[in-house]
Amino acid sequence: MLSASFTRPVDLSSWPPHLLPPVATWANYREAVTSQDFGLYLRNSAVVSLAATFWTLLLGALAAYPLGRMRLPGRQLILLAVLGLSMFPSLAVLLPLFSLLQRLGWLNSYPALILPYTAFNLPITIWILATFFRGIPRELEEAAQVDGAGLATVLGRVILPLAGPGLGTAGILVFIADWTEFLFALTFNSESAMRTLPVGIALFGGQYLLPWGTIFAGAAIAILPPVLLVVLFQRWVVAGLTAGALKG
Repeated sequence: MLSASFTRPVDLSSWPPHLLPPVATWANYREAVTSQDFGLYLRNSAVVSLAATFWTLLLGALAAYPLGRMRLPGRQLILLAVLGLSMFPSLAVLLPLFSLLQRLGWLNSYPALILPYTAFNLPITIWILATFFRGIPRELEEAAQVDGAGLATVLGRVILPLAGPGLGTAGILVFIADWTEFLFALTFNSESAMRTLPVGIALFGGQYLLPWGTIFAGAAIAILPPVLLVVLFQRWVVAGLTAGALKG
């Protein structure tokens, strides 16, 4: 994809295909950024992904705290049910969600994507955070309670700071899932002004021509934020996934 994004259209259609562009060009990137509403799509993706990630982490932490720290009856069964919900196919709820959002008047708006993104990523977030919360020494929580701290203070000042790697891991995974989501974005936000980056790139081109070079250039730009996040926070991601696998 990266090689094709630097290849001229005439070289992309030549045979045999080239592994590297015979003549490298920035024209595809210039075309993707200037001739399309690329900046608008980028802004929509950023707003939706950041907002959905924030709400997912907030609600996930509130739900994961009792499951990870309190002795609830059937806690393990609840966690297994939560994990099972994370595998629920989004296609199965596409039509009911569309009808619901239409009745609410939320189609072609940011909440039309923030709401389903939060709901669908909440189960895996609860699972990851509950695993991390369970590994925090109980003595720290008890010491804070002896000092008069309530549940909100314990969660905000003791549990969440110590669960930083878990929050980072869940946040990165949720952000990547929201950033690359296509089906809901295509169905719920059909107006051009509300399209996200995956949908906008997929709809590049006209009726008789597909500008593959521009599409590849747009896709290369679109994957930069997730790649940078994983590279910068690689240690957190690996530690979080490993801890989840061992403790789960």
